[in-house]
Amino acid sequence: MYIPAHFAETRPEALHRIMREHPLGMLVTHGSAGLDADHIPFELDASAGTQGVLIAHVARANTLWQRCPTGTSVMVVFRGEHAYISPNWYPSKHESHRQVPTWNYEVVHAHGILTVHDDERFVRRVVAQLTRRHEATEPKPWKMGDSAPEYIDTMLRNIVGLEVTLTSLVGKVKLSQNREVRDRMGAADTLDARGHTALAQAMRQAD
Repeated sequence: MYIPAHFAETRPEALHRIMREHPLGMLVTHGSAGLDADHIPFELDASAGTQGVLIAHVARANTLWQRCPTGTSVMVVFRGEHAYISPNWYPSKHESHRQVPTWNYEVVHAHGILTVHDDERFVRRVVAQLTRRHEATEPKPWKMGDSAPEYIDTMLRNIVGLEVTLTSLVGKVKLSQNREVRDRMGAADTLDARGHTALAQAMRQAD
């Protein structure tokens, strides 16, 4: 990934925030058939290992866990907030007319080593953690105990667990840091007005 110095993000807490707020990662693998990508919700344990650990699961029918056995090097891409930026949103455009459109975004490339967990105990823990987190804002959060035990047991047998032990995190936050402050704030105000509040806030806070 091309990263100009002013767009580089190296702070672990900032990278972890993007990964947690946008947990649907793109798991990129390379096997005998070439490159492939699977879109999977991940749970991050930042305290595990030296760089953190990601856990997830896939359908047993997905051949990923057979094509990419334990020990395979993988990359998981987490894309955060993003939006088109028009040069019309820059105050300086109306003076010099030397601006062009662009796209602002946040992204993390998480590199690591894959471990396949084909066991019920692991996948039960993965499902419990994912549902506990994503059901937390529901008035009455769903939990596995709400379903018949035999039904849950059947569903768990149909999935396989994945664990990615992270070896490095590469982050890029393109938030108009290379623009004049008034241009960055002008673009942020327009994004805010159009509903991209999180990206606008990130732009306002960017150095």
